[in-house]
Amino acid sequence: MSEPHHAPTLRSAKKEDPAPPARLRWLALDRTPLLFCLFFLVLAVHIASSSSQPKSQSPVSTFTSPIPTSIPQVTPDSSPSTMSSTEQTFIAIKPDGVQRGLIGPILSRFENRGFKLVAIKLTTPGKEHLEKHYEDLAGKPFFAGLIEYMNSGPICAMVWEGRDAVKTGRTLLGATNPLASAPGTIRGDFAIDVGRNVCHGSDSVENAKKEIALWFKEGETVSYQASQFNWIYEKA
Repeated sequence: MSEPHHAPTLRSAKKEDPAPPARLRWLALDRTPLLFCLFFLVLAVHIASSSSQPKSQSPVSTFTSPIPTSIPQVTPDSSPSTMSSTEQTFIAIKPDGVQRGLIGPILSRFENRGFKLVAIKLTTPGKEHLEKHYEDLAGKPFFAGLIEYMNSGPICAMVWEGRDAVKTGRTLLGATNPLASAPGTIRGDFAIDVGRNVCHGSDSVENAKKEIALWFKEGETVSYQASQFNWIYEKA
């Protein structure tokens, strides 16, 4: 009888796995000691670099260092304290402005700007009074017509008070010729003809004092503190 054939065992049937490449063997190693070494090395370098810096250099000293002279330093604007003091100006709404119902709109322009009304009246002063008011124009060819026009109806005479009231009042009125007045000014919005230019305003502080004295008697102007004063002016 022939010897029975024995099947090869599983161990002998399998081929042995080849050894992994060197790169894979390195990845399989335990790298914990290496990571600890790198950590302590970085820490030592950081400590050494920190101790080598001068101790006077700190975030606080950086912020408190003086501004370099090459950078221009901006100083606060002191112009409000040097502006002219509170003054009064004379404003008159001429007969054409009164007849057209412009007293309210003109009043609101000055009130909205922040000026204070200290005197107002509706008056027909007469020819002599008007000639006194316009005496500097007595030699002009239009003088007679101007007096006749100003004497043709009631005039609303006013005194407004505030900082730079004379100059700003003239700006609010606009140019004498309405056609040259910018939109947004009183004459630019409400007038067309220079002979019907709605209103008059003092052209200087000196003339404002003369005109106020001419149109208002002593005691007719009121002195009071406006409730919104501190909301209009930063400095008194």
